[in-house]
Amino acid sequence: MITLDAQQTAQALPYPELANAIETMLTEMRSGSAHAPERLVCHVGDGDGRDGRPGGILLVMPASNRDIAMTKHVNVHAGNARHGLPAIQGEVLVYDANNGQRLMLLDGPVLTSRRTAAVSLLAARKFAPRPRGPVLIVGAGVQARAHLEAFAAGLESRHFMLYSRTRANARALADHAQTLGVEATVVDSVEAGLQSATVVVAATTSTTPVLPDSGAMRWRDDIFIAAVGAFRPDMQELPPQLCRDAAVRGTLVIDTWEVKHEAGDLLHAGINWSRAVPLVDAVLTPDRFRAGGPVLFKSVGCALWDLAAVLCARRLEGSS
Repeated sequence: MITLDAQQTAQALPYPELANAIETMLTEMRSGSAHAPERLVCHVGDGDGRDGRPGGILLVMPASNRDIAMTKHVNVHAGNARHGLPAIQGEVLVYDANNGQRLMLLDGPVLTSRRTAAVSLLAARKFAPRPRGPVLIVGAGVQARAHLEAFAAGLESRHFMLYSRTRANARALADHAQTLGVEATVVDSVEAGLQSATVVVAATTSTTPVLPDSGAMRWRDDIFIAAVGAFRPDMQELPPQLCRDAAVRGTLVIDTWEVKHEAGDLLHAGINWSRAVPLVDAVLTPDRFRAGGPVLFKSVGCALWDLAAVLCARRLEGSS
């Protein structure tokens, strides 16, 4: 069995190749040759005793196609930073679908961060009206870093604007951008970045909107927004009016129907789900994609994206 640690997993999953693998997975998904049940969410731990809530959640995400079966186990403990531990820990076990033989063990958090950013990259390539324009990234954590790397590798834009409530974190991310060969500036506010950005990434774990209410501003028709941070009903990065504006006047693309009970952004907005277009339909049935208005891509994750990453890693490992 091949075991890939965090560094090796990253090397086995280049962002452009991973985005292509996810696009191929959409075809398998549509044909029924690849499938995944809804993820199992198990609350674990005793918390810190202050609010009585569980200390974290355990996510179990299986998926398979004709050749490969896999399951990802991820523990999410938001309070781990207080103890010097990573918030996300876990692994991905890969099996031969025909005989159950174990084939690979990959680092779970690295695979998760990279496939999430690769899904956003695929959506930006397909749907952003101006993908070569300036990119604004809100947040400076793991997902923000992954999206910076993915968009630097897979989009033609060379200018990134970074905003974080902790300015030092944004500066550190800007330093990392220089190693990628792109220009990055730290902006004083989200509004300042929105003046010129044509691609926006919201990658925070906020429970209140980090983008401004469009009641105070009209979202431009040439803007693409990828919202990836809020994956629970109590989390919210986007103001409700932005979500409604995209659904009614523009286009709302969702990575999976699990958003209906997980995406706090859209739940707070009371979205009419008939206005949402799943990624598989938007990519493979382009006439469902409505031109005009802001484009919002909302992602909460899907085990099929993990399966695409596994297949990508196996191909690249086999060719090395």
